[in-house]
Amino acid sequence: MFFQVLSETFHPMVFLYMVVGVASGICIGALPGLTATMGVALLLPMTFGMEATEGILMLLGIYVGAIYGGSITAVLLHTPGTPASAATAIDGYRFSQRGEAGRALGLTTLGSYIGGVVSVICLWLISPQLAKLALNFSSAEFFLLALFGLCIISNISGSNQEKGLICGCLGVLVATVGIDGVTGYIRFSKNINVLSGINYIPIMIGLFAMSQAFEGIETIFNKEKIDAKIDRVLPKKSDVKHLFRIAPVTGLIGTFIGIIPGAGADIGSFVGYNVARGMSKNKDQFGKGSPEAIIGPEGGNNGVTGGAMIPMLTLGVPGDAVTAIMIGALTIQGLTPGPMLFQEHKVLVYSIFLGMFVANTIMMIMGLSCIKLFTKVLKIPVGILTPLIFVLCVVGSYSMANNIFDVYVMMVSGIVGYFLSKLKVPTSPAILGLILGPMAEANFRTALLKTSGDVSVFFATPLCWFFIALIFFSIFGGSIGKLILRIVKKGRGEGAS
Repeated sequence: MFFQVLSETFHPMVFLYMVVGVASGICIGALPGLTATMGVALLLPMTFGMEATEGILMLLGIYVGAIYGGSITAVLLHTPGTPASAATAIDGYRFSQRGEAGRALGLTTLGSYIGGVVSVICLWLISPQLAKLALNFSSAEFFLLALFGLCIISNISGSNQEKGLICGCLGVLVATVGIDGVTGYIRFSKNINVLSGINYIPIMIGLFAMSQAFEGIETIFNKEKIDAKIDRVLPKKSDVKHLFRIAPVTGLIGTFIGIIPGAGADIGSFVGYNVARGMSKNKDQFGKGSPEAIIGPEGGNNGVTGGAMIPMLTLGVPGDAVTAIMIGALTIQGLTPGPMLFQEHKVLVYSIFLGMFVANTIMMIMGLSCIKLFTKVLKIPVGILTPLIFVLCVVGSYSMANNIFDVYVMMVSGIVGYFLSKLKVPTSPAILGLILGPMAEANFRTALLKTSGDVSVFFATPLCWFFIALIFFSIFGGSIGKLILRIVKKGRGEGAS
């Protein structure tokens, strides 16, 4: 069977389709508003006439490439191509501003690769066991997971924690607009465009990209240019240490997040950022251009890719929207995801495992070889680049649902983001609130409805206590560490005297 798998995966046409898929995914991911889900959905019809292995591996190539591609514009233009790259934009753009775009993109590429490879190893070795664990998640566990994610707000706000918390609360508040999923009550607006809620992607594009375009107008006649010279692509020795210390950990955490249905690469990215900050000895550098702050989210969001495949293949339950589309692709080929797939189509299953590793390797090679090409965008005059960002923002916002209302939301968000930037208020917490707010609210209320208001449901299982411990250490871990350090220093001082 081993040689059959090799033959299937490295067949010239299959390999060519993977290369095309990764390249297409990188291009799609780099364009604001065109998410990995949209890329896979757009190119799904191309697989109808293909063999199962060819079609699935091409879609996997798009998936892997798009998650990585979103970080290219996040680093170069402070414009996340996908929600999964929003955390990378926080520190990545700082590198471009100080002339280290090549180093940042190198870290992005290698961090993505390591996170992706870790997820593939987990997919290969422990997929059935991890999938069973994810099935034990009830509403209480989902709520605590979302609450843990919201606790990251204080960590991604840097020195402006109070302002960050306010911005995060505003994001959660905006997420409550629309029809209440539990009672059916219309909240805050009867506008038909927001009855199903306000889409966070136009808001993300506005806060990150359009606000940047508004700032670009201020410097449109400024002759000063960002240094786009690439001195190095491969990371420094110190960066390599960070890569192999942080990326495997955040990749493993991203894999676990990917297994949980509904928790996607955007959550994996922010959790990866938080974990990297917790592991860092230089926490004060986060938000100012820390290499660890790039590696963490990149390992996390690419770790989700393999994790989301685990419940899809073993149980027929999609880990995220992309794998939901892939279930459709398998069904079109006459295949049913689940335990029987492993019994009846072993060669295909293990070709998918190996194909994901190959797709990640292709992504790394393309990423490292094209960094100098990517950074050419920094040489574009501001007078040309700013209108181009405007156009991409409008097209990206409109393409989500072909609705001009989303463009208006993006423009308003851009104006708000511009003034928040002037007030030194971090905008990333708002995106995190928009993403995790609905998840936290829906699962909190569902858990209480199931138990007739009994709050002990949030302390009923070992998984609940695991997340409670994570929340505790996320909030108080830094303070406890400083307290212990002070006690140790005081003890040494008294001992010396």
